[in-house]
Amino acid sequence: MFARRPLPLFLLTAAMLAGGAAQAQETVDVGNGVPSVGAVKEGLFPEDACEQLVAAGFKCMGFKPAVRFSLPALAFKVGSAEIPDGLRKQLDVFAEALAAKRGSGKTVRIEGHADASGATEANQTLSQKRAEEVKRYLVAHGAEESMLTAVGLGASEPKVKDPFAAENRRVEIGRQTPP
Repeated sequence: MFARRPLPLFLLTAAMLAGGAAQAQETVDVGNGVPSVGAVKEGLFPEDACEQLVAAGFKCMGFKPAVRFSLPALAFKVGSAEIPDGLRKQLDVFAEALAAKRGSGKTVRIEGHADASGATEANQTLSQKRAEEVKRYLVAHGAEESMLTAVGLGASEPKVKDPFAAENRRVEIGRQTPP
């Protein structure tokens, strides 16, 4: 008889969750903290845990769904697409996690958001610029350009009830979902 090594908790969790891909994508608010590369990889690419199970000789019954990361509250100044220093530190972690997936065929969506303080068309343009600036930053720091899609959503999906709140000026990064 041989003993098997215990699996890490995240692998056991992945093995126990069935049908996770059908669940809604959870949003994780990063706030002003800097997540670990491991947390970003596990959030964006949870199927990797299932692949590790299969490689270890286990059957994978499903995995938890990918999450979307909201970066960070109060990141952008009104009317600006300039990436603040605090956001750059967070994006460095995302760039490292995404660089490890180069050539994988995985796709990630970068959503730019605005508050409602400007005209609808101006907010749409500004949010698109925010998403594109984040994409440019990630590519310049090692991410594969073809795996990133930048989308501006204007003020159409506020994070908080008050449409003029600064928390609505943000970027969210998550897995590309099929249409």
